[in-house]
Amino acid sequence: MPAGHGLRSRTRDLFARPFRKKGYIPLTTYLRTFKIGDHVDIKVNGAVHKGMPHKFYHGRTGRVWNVTKRAIGVEVNKQVGNRIIRKRIHVRVEHLLPSRCTEEFRLRKKKNDQTEGRG
Repeated sequence: MPAGHGLRSRTRDLFARPFRKKGYIPLTTYLRTFKIGDHVDIKVNGAVHKGMPHKFYHGRTGRVWNVTKRAIGVEVNKQVGNRIIRKRIHVRVEHLLPSRCTEEFRLRKKKNDQTEGRG
C-alpha cells in the first residue's frame, strides 16, 4: 500500500515523548509568560493534541504577535518555492519554549552598558 499523506504522517519519532518523560507535563509549562515580540521555539509535545502545530513548524523559531487565553500567536518564516512567506499560526503554550536565540545579544548589551558606566 502507498504511504498516507495525512496531517500527522511521518511523525512517529518526531512527536514521540522522550524516554522517562512520558505522562506528565510540568506546571511551569503553563505558568510561563509570553509577551508580544518575544522569540519562541516551537517544540511539539506529542502528549497534547489540541493546539498542535503542523510538523513543518516543529523546531522552528518565531516571534509572538498575539497572546490569547490558552494559545500564543507565532509568526514564522516558511520558504515556498523561491519566496519566503511570513506565516501567522496559533499554538498552544504546551508546544512553545522561550527561545535563547537573543541571549548572546542581551548579554553583550548588558556588558557594554556596564563598561560605559550606564549600568
